[in-house]
Amino acid sequence: MPEIKLTTVIKADINIVFHLSRDIDFHQKSVPGTGEKAIAGRTSGLIEEGETVTWKARHLGIYLTLTTKIVAMNKPYHFTDIMLKGAFKSMKHQHIFNKVGENTVMTDIFEFQSPFGIIGKLFDKNFLKNYMEKFLLKRNEQIKIAAEKSRN
Repeated sequence: MPEIKLTTVIKADINIVFHLSRDIDFHQKSVPGTGEKAIAGRTSGLIEEGETVTWKARHLGIYLTLTTKIVAMNKPYHFTDIMLKGAFKSMKHQHIFNKVGENTVMTDIFEFQSPFGIIGKLFDKNFLKNYMEKFLLKRNEQIKIAAEKSRN
């Protein structure tokens, strides 16, 4: 199963970074190229443990829906979401936050697997892992910009 691990250092309070990371409204604004829209479950505000959200977005030129559920949360240090329904065979995304001096270190651990057996594995390795990493890096950059602006 492919895994993407990203670390982002943000010069902002851990609570601000944590809240931005689970803010449905902010997420919809932070990834403009995909047209992400929350269409079911929690569709606005801060998602909480036990809640679901269904996203509709354009990725790779096609519209997809993805339903995720927050299965674990320890405010403001961690939350985990998993896919309930969607294009992946499986998906798990851990969001980890640590206070280090004046900074917050945000770590993403994103695990996923495409369907279709060996073809899916080749697609994951040769294309999708890179695509998803770029997507997460863009989103993390938007969280960093918004959180650091809130300091001023």
